[in-house]
Amino acid sequence: MTHFGKIKSYDSSMGTGSITPETGGDALRFKKADLQQEDQMPKVDQRFSYETSEVDGGKKRAVNLQHQQGEGPSQKEQARTQQG
Repeated sequence: MTHFGKIKSYDSSMGTGSITPETGGDALRFKKADLQQEDQMPKVDQRFSYETSEVDGGKKRAVNLQHQQGEGPSQKEQARTQQG
């Protein structure tokens, strides 16, 4: 299931960061390898779509992060469709 959130932090020297879910809850960790566009540096407050994966005994982290360019009607419709 695809989720949406905003980058809370990113440490380029470590290649790790965190994203805050739009629906609320704790920020999720991610690694540079989890970015669909690894050559792009995520910036604080940028909106990304992502999926979650459980690691280390059930802890969730964000994977398959993809930068969202603005929020046009098609993205709103896509989000509405995904939410059911």
